[in-house]
Amino acid sequence: MKYFFKNLIFIFLIFLIIAGIYTVVFRPAEHAKEISLTELATKINAGQVKEIIIIGSELQITYQEAEEYLKAISRKEIEISLLETLINLGVSPTKLKELDIIAKEEKGIGIWLGPVLLLLFPLLLFGLFFFFIFRQAKAGAMQAFNFSKARIKLFGAEGHPKEKITFKDVAGLKEAKQELMEVVDFLKNPKKYLQMGAKIPRGVLLLGPPGTGKTLLARAVAGQANAPFFSISGSEFIELFVGIGSSRVRDLFSTAKKAAPAIIFIDELDAIGRIRGTGIGGGHDEREQTLNQILVEMDGFERDTNVIIISATNRGDVLDPALLRPGRFDRKVILDIPDINDREEILKIHSQGKPLSLDVKLREVAERTPGFSGADLANVVNEAAILAARKNKQQVFQEELLESIEKVLLGPERKSHILSKTEKEIAAFHEAGHALVSANLPQTEPIRKISIIARGAAAGYTLKMPSEERKIKTKTAFLSEIATLLGGFCAEKLKFNEITTGATNDLERASYLARKLVKEYGMSCLGPISFGEKEELVFLGREISEQKNYSEKVSAQIDKEVTKFIKNAEIQANQILIKKKKLLERIARTLITKEIIEKEEFEGLIKKKKTETLEKPILQKSQKKESIKVKIKRVTRC
Repeated sequence: MKYFFKNLIFIFLIFLIIAGIYTVVFRPAEHAKEISLTELATKINAGQVKEIIIIGSELQITYQEAEEYLKAISRKEIEISLLETLINLGVSPTKLKELDIIAKEEKGIGIWLGPVLLLLFPLLLFGLFFFFIFRQAKAGAMQAFNFSKARIKLFGAEGHPKEKITFKDVAGLKEAKQELMEVVDFLKNPKKYLQMGAKIPRGVLLLGPPGTGKTLLARAVAGQANAPFFSISGSEFIELFVGIGSSRVRDLFSTAKKAAPAIIFIDELDAIGRIRGTGIGGGHDEREQTLNQILVEMDGFERDTNVIIISATNRGDVLDPALLRPGRFDRKVILDIPDINDREEILKIHSQGKPLSLDVKLREVAERTPGFSGADLANVVNEAAILAARKNKQQVFQEELLESIEKVLLGPERKSHILSKTEKEIAAFHEAGHALVSANLPQTEPIRKISIIARGAAAGYTLKMPSEERKIKTKTAFLSEIATLLGGFCAEKLKFNEITTGATNDLERASYLARKLVKEYGMSCLGPISFGEKEELVFLGREISEQKNYSEKVSAQIDKEVTKFIKNAEIQANQILIKKKKLLERIARTLITKEIIEKEEFEGLIKKKKTETLEKPILQKSQKKESIKVKIKRVTRC
């Protein structure tokens, strides 16, 4: 339908052009008026006509200057001469002698173009209409034949030379680049490996979280090797019709072999590489047939075929084991979230082409972005440039970069979301509770910023900045984090003797962590046992169910342990807030007044010294008995 309307508009434009040409060719002379022969005879007798030019049957009449129209036209009968006609109409012979009569031959394109256009224009219009209809039908037929062709995007040596990417454009990932350098060397010098009897990996699987640069690294391999790079997504193999996916796989590998040495890149491999036998349709499932064809093609590579497959996925746990065996994807390259040094290098790359101020410190930005992927950091720099342009600045300053971090984390500021006086007070005490509990617990991260200005879905937030990169987390750190999450809940309850919905997300996260401690990390009194087996419904594409591999009695013990972790964390948070109630009040009031408290001001409020050691909160004498009961409860064993 889209092409039909496009062709119809095109035909209409052709019609307008032809109509315009026809109008120009057959446009009558300016200031010319058509008159009858009787009127012409009358004007000749009155002496108003100066000259008559005869062209075929047309008469071009020129009046005297006194006339309103200087020119006029008329027509005579072809078989009778003009003089005879005028005499018959009563024109005086004397007046005819005074008149200049000039006879000319018919010339110009108008003599034959008019009749030809009148005859051919309808035929031409219908011809163009049927031409476009048949061309569209032919294109549809060709699409039917090309339906089984792989929809490949070509980069590298022959495609998009301006988009060439090398390892210099990829920051960090030192080990991953080292692994892939062998692939590059094999594509450049295959004989060196074949003479030694070595077999280069036929498939390289890039595993890592989203945004860590898997696709970028694959393109860098192609740019470094200067080889054609055939890119396709895993979802582009699957169609409604049976056999199309397998046909596209065959076409992809056939095309790559003709262009060898070459690289085939299949992005999001998990779309077609999931474990077989669990989908709807059994062995006749189209996705499984496509996967079978990929397995056959990869195993069918000749020993000296210079074609290497690189695939990327962040769901390596769901891939079929046949894909991961030696001879197929037998080399796995793990891409981690960048550390602080890699983040600084990534920021430098994405800052190229942007006018940064001299006071910009990318190291500070890198310190404030733990857990950010390469894509997140690129977004931070881009958002900073947008913020600077919005403020009509000529350069990007440090404040835009720091503000963009919070925007990427939480969303844009919602300054129009104005809290009432009561809501603002609740939000202030809630965030102050988080910060104060975190500052008085071991193995917590330093508070960087507290705010009650709404961002995204959050009415307020407390940001923490890790002092060092951590790959492993202890049980103490988990318990401190749970207590910190409950700090806002406990502060609201302590101050207002009321519970609000503001702690909903905190309670969800605290419960999630507590259940993880028991069921996955083996950090409860149930011992080092993992409970529950996750099941995945392939047709929905996500893990939504869990199979119990434990009894109902153990399930009750798990719930009891989760409850114990939450209750102990609540008691711990309450102890800190009760002991430092005045400090909680001071932080909250400052937050109500200023809306934002930065790290330095917060440390000044709590009078925290670098050499000060963390002390356990001591309860008042009237609460000693209750404290003893709490301690006994906390050391209870199963």
